Amino acid sequence: MEYRRLGHSSLEVSKICLGTMTWGAQNSQSEAFEQLDYAIGQGVNFIDTAEMYPVPPSAETQGETERIIGRYLKAHGNRDELIIASKVAAPGLKGDYIRPNMALDWRNIHQAVDDSLTRLQTDCIDLYQVHWPDRNTNYFGDMIYTHDEDEHYTPILDTLEALAEIVKQGKVRYIGISNETPWGFMQYLRLAEKHDLPKIVSIQNPYNLLNRSFEMGMSEISLRENVPLLPYSPLAFGMLTGKYENNQWPENARLTIHKRFARYNSTPMALEATQAYVDLAREFKLTPAQMALAFVNSRQFVGANIIGATNLHQLKENIDSHNVMLSDELQQRINILSEQYRFPCP
Repeated sequence: MEYRRLGHSSLEVSKICLGTMTWGAQNSQSEAFEQLDYAIGQGVNFIDTAEMYPVPPSAETQGETERIIGRYLKAHGNRDELIIASKVAAPGLKGDYIRPNMALDWRNIHQAVDDSLTRLQTDCIDLYQVHWPDRNTNYFGDMIYTHDEDEHYTPILDTLEALAEIVKQGKVRYIGISNETPWGFMQYLRLAEKHDLPKIVSIQNPYNLLNRSFEMGMSEISLRENVPLLPYSPLAFGMLTGKYENNQWPENARLTIHKRFARYNSTPMALEATQAYVDLAREFKLTPAQMALAFVNSRQFVGANIIGATNLHQLKENIDSHNVMLSDELQQRINILSEQYRFPCP
């Protein structure tokens, strides 16, 4: 396994990060423990979770993913060998089952981190991320930004000051952001420098062959400011594995169970682009999943690729992608397809 320094932090993270959002809903605790055993055995030392998980979010299951990880850490006594990342939720969830007020302010961030520490059964989280912005903007696939001069939201400086306090208290080592826009990305960097506050060390946004929008406005910031991307959905909710081709809906597959996750399969161009990439992988004697993951792994701005799996077969294939090198010819062919299908699923 290859390890990379995460931005300007001291964190040496595995090239593959284990995502956990199915644990506690689609996956049981015993299945989660099996995934952790296998991933750690393969050299994975980076685990990503969130207070909101599992997904789809609900009042009945909220926080269970962190609890499962906490039970694993207690049972195995290997906390110091792992890098644990979690996230604080922001306004926008239906209901108030996490906290009555989800603003990214001092009170909510302190409550959120304390609750996560309890569930994780640890005294410090290595990377603590803002899950999505506390303002109206275009994230989770929304394309059109509608500006509201009268909008009320927690200023980013307030959020950053609250995060700085939990770093100072030793509850968190480093901070990051997620689902951010170029404006938000630069605000976190500018305000940290201006007010001598902790600089973010990572950004976690979607990135895959069907959604290369990060390259347009964000990749330059990532590279020039040394804040690497932690890409999520590198397989586009499993679409890039090819398992849904020809309108197949495998039993217990994520999109079979949760039809509302239509970001990567709701348009003719999305389906055409998916099929083109699946066919290309097979032409070059690779599985579609490994080609898609190897492409993400190869990007200069990527710090660690967040993979997820619902069974060990998927997990093994996904982790093995770290050994796959794309030939120059294959990368050229991928870029040709990306020009043919420009941002089919932003």
